[in-house]
Amino acid sequence: MPRLVVRHTTTYRYRRPVVFGPHRLMIRPRDGHDLRVVESELTLSPPAVVRWTYDVFGNSIATAQFATPAATLRVDSRLVLDRFPGSDSSREIDGAARTYPFSYSNDDSTDLGALRMPQWSDPDRRLARWTADFVAGKPTDTLALLSDISAGISTWVFYQSREDEGTQTPLETLDRGWGSCRDLAVLLMEAVRHLGFGARIVSGYHAGRIPGLAVGTPGSTHAWVEIFVPGPGWIAFDPTNRTVGDGELVPIARARSISQVVPVAGSFTGVGSDFLGLDVAVTVRPD
Repeated sequence: MPRLVVRHTTTYRYRRPVVFGPHRLMIRPRDGHDLRVVESELTLSPPAVVRWTYDVFGNSIATAQFATPAATLRVDSRLVLDRFPGSDSSREIDGAARTYPFSYSNDDSTDLGALRMPQWSDPDRRLARWTADFVAGKPTDTLALLSDISAGISTWVFYQSREDEGTQTPLETLDRGWGSCRDLAVLLMEAVRHLGFGARIVSGYHAGRIPGLAVGTPGSTHAWVEIFVPGPGWIAFDPTNRTVGDGELVPIARARSISQVVPVAGSFTGVGSDFLGLDVAVTVRPD
């Protein structure tokens, strides 16, 4: 993938000037062997004091403290990134993990911890049974199983862009038969956790065009899942676009729960009717 320029602007509009509380921003990825941050620029209006930290998952967090009331809050992020997609994961899986079920090592099991535990209530084991239907036999090919579940979600659930805040529960997504990319990602993450896999949610950008599929516009914000398989480690599965691997994906933040990777989160002092709405604009282009 060539060098990319990412522009992500979030604008909040209010009926009158309001006082802003601290805002938590997740708009800058961490450098690694698969991604290098060449330039990073953050512009805030009204101006703010920004403090950078890392959260428990190692994500870069910017905390903005605003001193001036305003009727508009604008968060404008510009990134220049070098992206190095991973190789074919199927050729790197450890021999003992090539078929499911398998056991993680003691260290991996301990460190994955809550990333292996379902987060949503499934009292009648409906989701557990739905997921188990994908297991053709024991043993079965691990990568094929995970790919089948991811592809099965896009067959079962119709993609529909949703501007509402929050995320549907996995059972709501199954029952409704539609959901946004974050709803489909949460469903996949929860499903494979019922099979004992370690999985985490990823938020970022979709940087390519896939003809005929729902998320095909370069520059869209996006959510997908990474599943831990011994050997290659974290493998990206995108149920919305039915892809395996990170070739068209630009990760920004990774966490246990979708609520932990919100790009912009904060508060204001005022009444509910003061808030008029928000606009999000994203472009991703080769440099």
